[in-house]
Amino acid sequence: MIRIAGINIPDNKRIEVALTYIYGIGLPTSQKILRELDIDADIRTKDIPNEVANRLREAIEKKHRVEGELRHVVKQNIKRLKEIGCYRGTRHQKGLPCRGQRTKTNTRTIRGNVRKTMGSGRKKASDKT
Repeated sequence: MIRIAGINIPDNKRIEVALTYIYGIGLPTSQKILRELDIDADIRTKDIPNEVANRLREAIEKKHRVEGELRHVVKQNIKRLKEIGCYRGTRHQKGLPCRGQRTKTNTRTIRGNVRKTMGSGRKKASDKT
């Protein structure tokens, strides 16, 4: 099992997909990294030799901002938005969507699955009170 940036990469997946388990690396970035290092994207992770795995680990950790460092940067950016009091910052503080989505419906995930409509807690007529 290959370990890159503190994450165990799954063995039975193609390396192209397995790299996406690292926070900050999506499919396009994964493909770009593999092209630069001249590694076949269709090879399984368990079939990669150690020297290739070391090259891959080194390239990702040196050239790309991933995992803890990236999470820290994102957190700093959100904190900055909150401090300057901009619209996006206040939406983050209130726990609401900040990219223009509607909030009357369809914000269940960001609000924590809160249902505040009339019929959501209503008992059936046949039930005893």
